[in-house]
Amino acid sequence: MNKNITQKINILFIPFLIISIGFCAIYTFLNWLLLIKLQLFSVKEIIVEFGIPIVLPLIPILFFFRPRLKILRLKKSQRGTYNDFYLFILWFAIAGPTLIAQDYLKNSTGKLSQIDYVSQISKQEQTKYYKIKRLYLDKSTVGTHTSFEAGGRNNDLYMNLFVVIPIFDKKNDTTNSNCKYWLGIKYGDRINNRLEEREKQNRYEQFLKVSQHEFDRKDLSDFIYLERVGNSDIGDGYKEALKKITKFKTEGSVIFISNNKPFEKRDGDTVYWLIGTLLIGTIVWLIMILIPKCNETELRQFKNGTRKDKDLKEFLDFLKPREGYFITPILIYINTLIYLIMVIAGLGFISFKGQDLLNWGGNFRPFTSNGQWWRLLTNIFLHGGFMHLLSNMFGLLFVGLFIEPILGRTKYLVIYLATGILASCASIWWYEATVSVGASGAIFGLYGLFLALLLTKVFPPDFSKAFLTTTVIFIGYNLIMGLAGGIDNSAHIGGLLSGFIVGIISSKSLKDNLE
Repeated sequence: MNKNITQKINILFIPFLIISIGFCAIYTFLNWLLLIKLQLFSVKEIIVEFGIPIVLPLIPILFFFRPRLKILRLKKSQRGTYNDFYLFILWFAIAGPTLIAQDYLKNSTGKLSQIDYVSQISKQEQTKYYKIKRLYLDKSTVGTHTSFEAGGRNNDLYMNLFVVIPIFDKKNDTTNSNCKYWLGIKYGDRINNRLEEREKQNRYEQFLKVSQHEFDRKDLSDFIYLERVGNSDIGDGYKEALKKITKFKTEGSVIFISNNKPFEKRDGDTVYWLIGTLLIGTIVWLIMILIPKCNETELRQFKNGTRKDKDLKEFLDFLKPREGYFITPILIYINTLIYLIMVIAGLGFISFKGQDLLNWGGNFRPFTSNGQWWRLLTNIFLHGGFMHLLSNMFGLLFVGLFIEPILGRTKYLVIYLATGILASCASIWWYEATVSVGASGAIFGLYGLFLALLLTKVFPPDFSKAFLTTTVIFIGYNLIMGLAGGIDNSAHIGGLLSGFIVGIISSKSLKDNLE
């Protein structure tokens, strides 16, 4: 027993300690050195502080720890195991402290410069925080920008109002044609995305009135210090508001936000959260590997170096183009590549803004029907964010396994694109002014075709019986979720119906080919 405990510690716990602490420390140091200290390049904060810490730990988890978990007996029943649960806890224990460390780094770096006038900022070394004795805020010159984002647990609609106000040394300086320094103020509210458009408009107008009232009565000069706005989605909102200014030249402008908390307390309890998360993750992982018994066969094969990771090989095979399964992985690669290009371009990570999606080829009736018909196709390869891409690609991978082999490369690709375009047509027919993106219309087209082939008994009876119920549940669940708002159900239905019709028409010839 003691020998097995030692084996568990050596194989699963000590490597975890090294990787979790090392990943957090090395990544945080590189973030500080390359982006904060040396400022070699500029990357969106959400990518550095959230995207990379979330995704990068998956590499050691999948390729290093997942094979090692085989030495533990983790079966919960004859058909399932606790492997996925263990992998999730492992991911959380590595990614959690790293996420908190980036937040701590963001707030703790940068000294507080004390100056008399805002114009002195350009005459000294750049820093993040400034305490200014005298300044003048010109509330008569205001730039505003409003953005809308759908998200959250209930898919609410978030309304954000970005306001920028020029900062001068004194009131007489407002006669200058150039203004370099600006104060940014953000107002926000959220509403239920299921409301009718008229009610949404009323709530939006009410939000603007409340924000205007708060702006008018607030003393904007009542703050302790100013903080320079970084490369973030919030910073982009302020930059859009700055574009509305016509009174001053705004080239090379710097935007600040005000802080009323003491400078010494800007970190809050972040450092305690960092230490606590690291300790809890370590203790929980230690307990989790000590509880189950060892699988002696797997342990012996691991120590001898004879164990092969068949599960990983089978998973990677799903992503390799091969005979009978060629177009599906290529479509997955194309969609993922476009998403990564958008991330690298600094448009976001978890989600993208509607305007950016429109610029990249999103489907939008006023533009599409005005001659930009190519949007019916391009929007099929765009996604609103990480989870949107992930869910669609898993859906495509599953249905492609069954449909592509019997259709062949050419027919499969033509049906995918055709049902996707028809889904896009349904979207602009139903919605007057909604930006629509995603491969889900084309994927629903494939599921519609799959459903038709199951109903017409193109597949063997046992296969049809096993997957008919699953397919109906999948389609029904996604359509019901679409009723909650924020999801283009018209594209789903358009793709589903067009694919179903194609499936009914082609079922006889496909059945004859399989016999």
